[in-house]
Amino acid sequence: MTDWQAFTVETKDHVAQVTLIGPGKGNAMGPDFWRELPEVFQALDADPEVRAIVLTGSGKHFSYGLDLPAMSGTFGALLADRALAAPRTDFLTEVRNMQASITAVADCRKPVIAAVSGWCIGGGLDLIAAADLRYASAEAKFSLREAKVAIVADVGSLHRLPGIIGEGHLRELAYTGKDIDAARAEKIGLVNDVFPDQEAVLGAAHATAREIAANPPLVVQGVKDVLDQRRKDEIAAGLRYVSAWNAAFLPSEDLTEAIKAVFEKRAPEFRGR
Repeated sequence: MTDWQAFTVETKDHVAQVTLIGPGKGNAMGPDFWRELPEVFQALDADPEVRAIVLTGSGKHFSYGLDLPAMSGTFGALLADRALAAPRTDFLTEVRNMQASITAVADCRKPVIAAVSGWCIGGGLDLIAAADLRYASAEAKFSLREAKVAIVADVGSLHRLPGIIGEGHLRELAYTGKDIDAARAEKIGLVNDVFPDQEAVLGAAHATAREIAANPPLVVQGVKDVLDQRRKDEIAAGLRYVSAWNAAFLPSEDLTEAIKAVFEKRAPEFRGR
């Protein structure tokens, strides 16, 4: 397959492993990630030799989420010219492109198993919410962090997680931006199972992928297609709504403060303006 900047892809015995490799710290999601993710999964979807996919991160962590410094241009024009239609329209297009990147994972006909170690923050949670199954190592931690940086999560968590963890748990995570450990993630249904360490969780993900790959591939794809129909239209409508909402209301002094705080490595002071 193609040499990617943000991923490695290896295939063996009908199972592909897609590994996030950055280049941002903690496999943070920068421009290369958002551009390449749909290309990777569309290629795997079209490959008849691939029957299941394991999705994981390189190094100690799955992903720190959005690479805010690398993606600051997405917000810069919006904040600089917040009263104008053009930067809002450009932002809307950018968000919908990012949504489409994550949706490419959900739409892939081959079942996707996320193997999570270390941190899975923000966009990382959006990504694993688009997977079919989620496994975690014992030290994994999860955070729907966007509220802490003055952003309404807009690429899938708010729309896919209700069907995974339920409304109550989702609202708690989304309103607080709190961190939860692997034990809590398993208790609320965010992950299917927890394993002792990174090696064990990756091994378990591959074992399940091999079980899936041993079944008739078109039947497995049919099962996924039928299951996905239950909420597909609802998720698509929700993604369009939140992208329009953020294009209208995201610009704020609080967002500017959040971005400055990231660059200055300090705690933000939000004023509700």
